[in-house]
Amino acid sequence: MLTKMSVFKRSFIVLVLSLSCLLMAATVFAAPLRVAVVETLSGSQASTGLLYRSAVRYGIDKINAQGGWNGGSIQLLEYDNQGGVAGASEKVKAAIADGAQIIFQGASSAVGGQVTEDIRKYNLRNPGKEVLYMNVGAEAMELTGSKAHFHMFRISPNAEIRIGAVIEAMKENGNLGERVYSMNQNYSWGMDVEKTILDKSASLGYEVVGKTLHDVNKIQDFSPYVAKIKAVNANTVITGNWSNDLLLLMKAANDAGLQVRFGTAFLDQPGNLANAGDTALGHFIAHDFSLESTGDEGAAFGEDYKKKMGHYPSYVEPHTVMGIGLLGEALKNVADEDGKMNINKLVLAMEKATYHTPLGEISIRIEDHQVLLPMVVSEVSKDVKYKMDGTDLGYKPIKIMTAEEAAAPVQAATKIVRID
Repeated sequence: MLTKMSVFKRSFIVLVLSLSCLLMAATVFAAPLRVAVVETLSGSQASTGLLYRSAVRYGIDKINAQGGWNGGSIQLLEYDNQGGVAGASEKVKAAIADGAQIIFQGASSAVGGQVTEDIRKYNLRNPGKEVLYMNVGAEAMELTGSKAHFHMFRISPNAEIRIGAVIEAMKENGNLGERVYSMNQNYSWGMDVEKTILDKSASLGYEVVGKTLHDVNKIQDFSPYVAKIKAVNANTVITGNWSNDLLLLMKAANDAGLQVRFGTAFLDQPGNLANAGDTALGHFIAHDFSLESTGDEGAAFGEDYKKKMGHYPSYVEPHTVMGIGLLGEALKNVADEDGKMNINKLVLAMEKATYHTPLGEISIRIEDHQVLLPMVVSEVSKDVKYKMDGTDLGYKPIKIMTAEEAAAPVQAATKIVRID
């Protein structure tokens, strides 16, 4: 017969074992790290958003193949913002409600401006539950200037980096000319490109003979704008246009027999070469990766990406993959706290991380959370190994810039409040 003391001891042992099992279960089944893509995944402007999604999927899969984080795979959630600011804001709220601690977004600086502000305000209201914004492509200067904050990293170039690179390389290569026309979309990104073109004119010895800011992706006929370019006898058009605004502009110039060179930021968007054909020959682009200039290492990355995603990496994809590689390096140095990610500690780890790419090291500048990455300026040519878009055209490098050479100064408006 059990005594009262033996019953007590037995109950105590059962209780201890039960608590131990609960603790073991909590350790084994710690909450996974959840990240989210909030992008334009449907509609007429989905082409860019779908490329961001492909790149994020590829990058997260690589981290998971190397062990993930905290002994488990990172979970990727996907949300369609349908291309609008309001839609993006609602989807960010939904992603956070579903447990996402890192948000990826890149298509449109207007959308990026809303996302970064939503996350900044959320973090102020919810200390200890912070969310990180990984800006993979919203390149307006203000996002690492007046709107910069501790919980945002831009892992793509900005207007000054891209446009500065293409102008300088064209000047060195003898293709810039003395009369430059600025043609850009009328929102923050286009305005930043125009400012960069104007600012660099004195030091690089060209005159800005005309400038236009036009509606975004609404113009079907660029011939009136081409007439303006022709009237001022420009040698070169520098443009940050993307999507149809770039393609239709170049086609209108070709149809009008306009003999100018284009210096661009996004000519490598899939479909542009296929649609433009020989119209694109001799025009230039600043981009952050080139299959033509990265040897065996770059070729291996390109072939692996093509095997898994169905096409060679271009446009917004390379820097997105490499930025996620940088995130992967940071994750190695952040231990879990009760099975959860401390985002503030991840931010500090990101600030110290470096990641090797086929073009060289990339890292984060602490002062403004802008990625520092190498840049390539290429000319559209048939004399290339890698033919793009099912054409006989590709991108022949004329200049490679290190991360330090390509970097733009920290903006005076940048004031990041640190959480150390």
